[in-house]
Amino acid sequence: MHAKAITPILNVSDIQQSFQWFERLGWNKGWEWGEPIRFGGVYSGECEVFLCQDGQGGRGKGKEKSTFGNNGEEAADKGSWMSVWVDDVDEIYQHCVEQDIEITWNPTDMPWNVREMHIRHPDGHVLRISCPINVEKDAD
Repeated sequence: MHAKAITPILNVSDIQQSFQWFERLGWNKGWEWGEPIRFGGVYSGECEVFLCQDGQGGRGKGKEKSTFGNNGEEAADKGSWMSVWVDDVDEIYQHCVEQDIEITWNPTDMPWNVREMHIRHPDGHVLRISCPINVEKDAD
């Protein structure tokens, strides 16, 4: 198999609210389908996520405020987890603060050479917003 693209499908409780949530994040609504509308897509750059109201996958928000760390629980949310790669995690963090988007892990330099933060969709889907950390090797 040679995959050309992967499009995650998120089970959402309210598709219109999910369109609005992604728009607050800086994504665009790409399309909607059905009468009433129960399926649609949002996009950012060349990336797309499908949204399906009350179907196609699980959802559910955990009780913990953090998704990582000593006080967090990475298995509590029953929604999907997705890694979203960006140029500047701190810029996205500031945007999320301004837009009142739930942040479950503040920007942190991780030991796997990635700067990462987490945000949570109201239905429990977690987006890991990441960028590589530039690691300079010592010149001997």
